[in-house]
Amino acid sequence: MAILCMAVFLPMAAGLLGLILPFPTEGARRWYHCGLIAATAALAWVAVLRLGGEGYTLFRFSPGLVFAFRLDGAGRLFAGLVATLWPFTTVYALDYMRHEGRPAVFWAFFTAAFGITLGIAFAADLLTLYVFYELLTLATIPLVMHAMTRTAIQAGIRYMVYAMSGAALGFIGLVYLLRAGAQGFAAGGHGALLAGGGALLPLVFAVSFVGFGVKAAIWPLHGWLPAAAVAPTPVTALLHAVAVVKAGAFACLRLTWYCFGPEVLRGTWAQYAVMALAAVTVLYGSGMALKERHFKRRLAYSTIANLSYILFAVTLMTEEGMAAALLHLVAHSVAKIMAFFCAGAVLHYGHREQVAELEGLGRRMPVTFGCFAVAAFALTGIPPFNGFVSKWYIGLAAVGDGGGLALAGFGAVLLSALLTAIYLFQIVIAAFFPQVDHPLPERAGEAPWRMLAPMVLLAALCLLMGLFPGGLLGFIREAVAV
Repeated sequence: MAILCMAVFLPMAAGLLGLILPFPTEGARRWYHCGLIAATAALAWVAVLRLGGEGYTLFRFSPGLVFAFRLDGAGRLFAGLVATLWPFTTVYALDYMRHEGRPAVFWAFFTAAFGITLGIAFAADLLTLYVFYELLTLATIPLVMHAMTRTAIQAGIRYMVYAMSGAALGFIGLVYLLRAGAQGFAAGGHGALLAGGGALLPLVFAVSFVGFGVKAAIWPLHGWLPAAAVAPTPVTALLHAVAVVKAGAFACLRLTWYCFGPEVLRGTWAQYAVMALAAVTVLYGSGMALKERHFKRRLAYSTIANLSYILFAVTLMTEEGMAAALLHLVAHSVAKIMAFFCAGAVLHYGHREQVAELEGLGRRMPVTFGCFAVAAFALTGIPPFNGFVSKWYIGLAAVGDGGGLALAGFGAVLLSALLTAIYLFQIVIAAFFPQVDHPLPERAGEAPWRMLAPMVLLAALCLLMGLFPGGLLGFIREAVAV
């Protein structure tokens, strides 16, 4: 238990303490927070690799109401993902944030959000997850509003309203489950306890799913995510790849498979409603990405579509669907965080924000756009990259379901893949093979190694995960089953 508590509460407490500590230099501040993040990642990986599946109760409010940690298979996967990608982002941020102001605020909340996200991964029940889910909103609002411009403040307020409104809907499901005595997470859910729920059960599930889905940017409650692209790139990379949006998708997965369970949900109108909503979001996000002309906002709309791949697989409510959802959660995180890293490098060292301005920039920034090309292959789902594997298994799960709506949803995924190829490879082709002779800034060039190294390593990881998916897939299947 000590390791789990330290991994969660050390970065939260010590990170926020950094706001008031009198650091002699900004370099000392950065090393303080980098040390905290490295220690937290090490503690999280020790927990993932060494701890068993027993639960640890931190607080007991009543016999049936506890605040507890437990590492099951899904929690291990999410914790390992977070503990891997947060240090990548930290290295990237060391250079990127030199161009931004208010470093004390950034590093304090950036570090605290790491521990809070691990709290979501380690949560043994929906109550514990819900507490950290709300704390994550509070910790990331200052990061979204970091620039403190009018646009940034408006984006932060919009994010807060959406996130807290969604959490209020999710709270309905939490209360329902607590009253039924179905608090802890269990593979397959608590169908036996909830079987007598009648007409209220599918309604509560649907409302709660949409509520937690707000952080996963489900349509029509997605508007906060493109607006949040105003935040510094290390923040948007985490928002879109690891912390906020994946916390929303992970909460939906927990709610569906580990709380309510397919036993009481399969075949109900609630299952079909959330499945249809996920399929619509897939097409909406891809269509809007195709129209968007701002580089980072185009990636934001791409995130909306890809998150609903995960939600669609979850709503199939089969073991194959859950395994495919977790696989795409990992694959998308690795590819999308790399894509945002590339966009941030272009912003600061290519001095470009609009897609139309990227013509020929690949010749000045070949490593950056080479990595972006890998992200494009992965997000489109082209072998041998990891996105192909995860989308393949989503397709297998949908075909295995055999229902008309499941097959229609798979059709939406296929059409989305085509649109993804168009709006991402348009950028790659323009960067390396310009059709218009755009004058480029004389200062345009590659970013420093601290920004390039995470991109290159993530590109290699996309390839390795695509070539050798067996180990990860085996772990995920085992995680879903226990």
